[in-house]
Amino acid sequence: MRILYIFPHPDDESFGPVPVMWQQLEQGHQVYLLTLTRGGATKVRHEMGLSVEEMGEIRYKEMLAVERTLGLSGMTVLDLPDNGLAEMDPREIEKVVRAHIRQIEPQLIVSYPVHGVSGFHDHLVMHAVIKRLYLEMRDGGADYLKRLAFLTLPNKTEQPLQHGTFIMKHSAPSLIDCEVQLRGEDIEMMKKALSCYKTYQDVIKQAGVVESIGDKVYFEIYGEDHKPPLANLTDEL
Repeated sequence: MRILYIFPHPDDESFGPVPVMWQQLEQGHQVYLLTLTRGGATKVRHEMGLSVEEMGEIRYKEMLAVERTLGLSGMTVLDLPDNGLAEMDPREIEKVVRAHIRQIEPQLIVSYPVHGVSGFHDHLVMHAVIKRLYLEMRDGGADYLKRLAFLTLPNKTEQPLQHGTFIMKHSAPSLIDCEVQLRGEDIEMMKKALSCYKTYQDVIKQAGVVESIGDKVYFEIYGEDHKPPLANLTDEL
């Protein structure tokens, strides 16, 4: 099966879904990654005294290291404006994403949920663009598209615990359609992928990424309701 992960920034794939991507590759699936920006507008660039373009080049090279570490079937990194997707004509974003979907013809697409997990506006734009495009393409005859899933965090308490200064958004338990159990080797692969982002190590530690993920990764699935949740995103396809 061909699986396409679509995110706005470098490291989005490693802040949660990467152990699932690794599992899927081991299971024999083709796993692709499309990242819309090079992430050059990050505040980290100020600490390093770099321009947006210079920081974007560094983060792109870090992404290449992630691609090699995972052994992805393919990866494309675009250069749309980081921290600026909300100011773009969404049709222009849809145009480039549509072209990539047509090239890969994935059965499964994975992106962010409506709350964007972090709440960052680039993530919110990503959700709206992908959902609309997925439905439009299916209505237009793209029969290869079988499922749209959204990476999320579960709301296990009324006031979820947060790590550091990062306030994360959560999905209600009733919205969780897939819970992927992680093995020790999956978590180690996530750590390896995160270590590729040399310039982001302080952010990764402050966010408590590995601790926040724990031993499961959760997904909503658009237009489907699975109780109990599926164990793999490719189940029942």
